[in-house]
Amino acid sequence: MRSIDSLDVDELSQALEQGAGCVEGPEALGPLQVQGECRTGCLLLAHGAGAGQDSPFLVELRRALADAGVQTLAIEFEYLRRMRREGRRRPPPRIERLVEELARWQEALSPHLETPLWLGGKSMGGRVASMLAARDGAAGLALCGYPFHPPRRPERRRLDHWPALRCPTLVMQGERDPFGTREEVDGYDLPDVAEVHWLKDGEHDWRPRRASGLTQSELIREGARGIAAFMARHA
Repeated sequence: MRSIDSLDVDELSQALEQGAGCVEGPEALGPLQVQGECRTGCLLLAHGAGAGQDSPFLVELRRALADAGVQTLAIEFEYLRRMRREGRRRPPPRIERLVEELARWQEALSPHLETPLWLGGKSMGGRVASMLAARDGAAGLALCGYPFHPPRRPERRRLDHWPALRCPTLVMQGERDPFGTREEVDGYDLPDVAEVHWLKDGEHDWRPRRASGLTQSELIREGARGIAAFMARHA
């Protein structure tokens, strides 16, 4: 059975029930990777600017989220899929184009899910998710390594849309993230719906220094458990 939005509903239902699978999405949107059982919630997860869902960070994060009871629906934007086909790097398009692409996924998936769909992503993917939520709404947001500003450009904040956020919003941020350190972000006036959970000594990929006594895997598991707890609290 194929729906009017070209999403194979039977294939999607089977992947959601089994907690694993790759489903071909609507035309021009590419595949959807399903991982984990939906014990806590369902998260549509976008990637960062330079690496897709096969990046070591996102592979480990999705596994940790599955262990914590969060089912992830992972997508890749068209520019990155084209980059794979051509075998060469290319920059992302304008952020508004990515928002529209994620909106099509949200529209295609939401009618077929048993729980409200949360939006989230790594770095740029989190920014795209937050812009879509500010524009169209969402059940909630889980943002991993949010790019509050470009590295070494703290004056160029990417928060213009944040006052329009109305859904529960969690930011999982490394304390040393060059896109927004703890010292910087603690001084921001974020909306009441937003919470920031700081991962000790982590950088943009939540990798701590060896002297901290922590590992990246430990921080990823902490981040996943924090996201699951936040989603459960706002279910």
